[in-house]
Amino acid sequence: MRSVTDRITLKWWAVAIVILALGGAMGVVSVVGEATRTASATDALPIGSDSAQAVEMREQLPESEGSTAVIVFSTESGQLSSSAVSAIEARLAEVPGAGRVPVQRSEDGTAVLAVVPVDANDATATAEAVKQIRATVKADLPDGVTAQVTGPAAVQADLAAVFSGANTRLLIATASVVALLLVITYRSPILWIFPLIVVGVADRLAAVLATHTLAAFNVVWDESTIGILSVLVFGAGTDYALLLISRYRDELRRHHDRREAMSLALRRTAEAVLSSSVTVVLGLLTLLLSLFPATRGLGLACAVGIVVAAAFVLVVLPAALVIFDRWIFWPRIPREGQAALADGQSLWRKVGDRVAAHPKRVISITLIGLAVLAAGIPSIDTGLKTSDQFLQKPEAIAASERLARSFPAGAADPAIIMTTNDPEAVAAAAKGVEGIAGARLVNQGNGVAEVDAVIEAAPGSEAAADTVVALRAALTGLPESHVAGTEAVALDQAEASKRDRLVIFPLVLALVLLALVVLLRSVLAPIVLVATVVATYLASIGASWWIFSTVFNFTALDDGAPLFAFVFLVALGVDYNIFLVTRAREEARQHGSREGMLRGLAATGGVITSAGILLAAVFAVLGVLPLVVLAQIGVIICIGVLLDTLVVRTLLVPAIAIVLGDRFWWPRRVSAPEAPPAAELEESDRVGAPTTPSPSH
Repeated sequence: MRSVTDRITLKWWAVAIVILALGGAMGVVSVVGEATRTASATDALPIGSDSAQAVEMREQLPESEGSTAVIVFSTESGQLSSSAVSAIEARLAEVPGAGRVPVQRSEDGTAVLAVVPVDANDATATAEAVKQIRATVKADLPDGVTAQVTGPAAVQADLAAVFSGANTRLLIATASVVALLLVITYRSPILWIFPLIVVGVADRLAAVLATHTLAAFNVVWDESTIGILSVLVFGAGTDYALLLISRYRDELRRHHDRREAMSLALRRTAEAVLSSSVTVVLGLLTLLLSLFPATRGLGLACAVGIVVAAAFVLVVLPAALVIFDRWIFWPRIPREGQAALADGQSLWRKVGDRVAAHPKRVISITLIGLAVLAAGIPSIDTGLKTSDQFLQKPEAIAASERLARSFPAGAADPAIIMTTNDPEAVAAAAKGVEGIAGARLVNQGNGVAEVDAVIEAAPGSEAAADTVVALRAALTGLPESHVAGTEAVALDQAEASKRDRLVIFPLVLALVLLALVVLLRSVLAPIVLVATVVATYLASIGASWWIFSTVFNFTALDDGAPLFAFVFLVALGVDYNIFLVTRAREEARQHGSREGMLRGLAATGGVITSAGILLAAVFAVLGVLPLVVLAQIGVIICIGVLLDTLVVRTLLVPAIAIVLGDRFWWPRRVSAPEAPPAAELEESDRVGAPTTPSPSH
């Protein structure tokens, strides 16, 4: 390791590394670019689910349109006249690809609906088709008549509009937040530029490498993948940069030669960063076991992003910093002979001393506080209705609500039955199900038939889900009959999400625990650290639900939010514990377990707090998109990171370590009596000229 760090910090090697890495990365980004793929209708459907099988069968139809749009013409006063209906029919004839579309008039006479096929197989084409339909049907309508477009195609189009330019907005917002917080953290007009540029280039390269990796392994990704990847790369990469620069500043107070200081800082930081990044990568790769294709893609893409971020921070950033002298820290330039963080009486040392004075009391109060925050978990509802997935109500949702006032609730989005059996028998079986308003054959060919069944219950209700269950049960006697549609998909997604949680949650914990055991060569400390991270997750879920239900009036938690929040929080949250305990272990070799933990807290308190606040703010940026699930994930992770940074890492972990003493590291011994003398330790890390010893504590 020393030979590697020495080479990175050599004058011309450092210049070459920066030029080749940054120039090469931008060349790859410009020339190669991100990979592209054509979206599939099954991307968001659980693998092997009944709805996925139905969609796959639907694609076998000879004239299978990509989706359908439901056009609702309505009036708020009186009834639609015959002339108005005639004008509506004339307007529908002008809809591209619609032909002569039959219209259905409501019993109250205030609305007319028409179902229009949308011949598009990806989100972009669907959005463009819906845009044309809306423009056509809204032109030159009779006075008092309004036209709105809903149905599966319109919902997909409005969802695509959420992500239109989303990655650019997320990137700008994320970079701006990171830049602002770096300026505040370093209080320097110069220093913040280095990590921002290095991490920013790493982010762009990660997007290219991740998408091509996904394409090479034929793994699905969607519109949100690159946006979340950018948030993660900026958050984790900047955290690693903060840790490195903090240690570099500390070593500059002990060493005259900045290259020697950087070489030592890099060696001391590399262990924590590599351990952290490996832990995060392992946690993210567990998402490959998900039943959702897009979730698998997100896990693999983010794992690639973490590898790129860690590599740039450990190789490119130290080379870039060491090219320039100490003045890059101006106006707070570290000088040789100044007290190191672990030796001073900083705020974090004072906090540590308070914790050490009453560790058992701190443990009790902290655990009670976390338990109170987690108390709301049993009351959490999961499973967002389609109408609740947007922070701002789009036209498709408003039109669906208007449609439900005059037609059966499921008229805009019926259950879709795909079968190779007798379609008439299938329709008859569907009509006999309680809660089905009607069923009819709508398409047939190549041995496959499509039957639409209208559900009477309100979309997203328990009654609608029960109707789907009953419908599937009624079709068991008709082999190769599968049910899709919004209600069926929601039911399958809820079941798949539950299965993912049961499989991935324990696996993530096991992998993180194993990584910590290997890193610390201890058993008890990893168990304590993983337990504290789980406590943080539970508290953040409970606190977030209180915010969602009382402040934002969200009716439920998205099915996927707990899984994403768990993986990100456990993998990223354990980072701060790794940063703390690796430094505490280093200090314990000279000062004993108790003093080592306090010195570790004093040395890392500032940088971990800054890193935690930055990471929390970066994930909160997901709220710039008007999509509830991303807002929920962002809020949960934001709260969890803040709890982990300000409470668990600052109070709970040090208090437990102080109570346990040397047993915290069991079965390993790291206390002072087993360690070589301090001078010998310093000599083992030293390169070049003698260094100025650090002031005594």
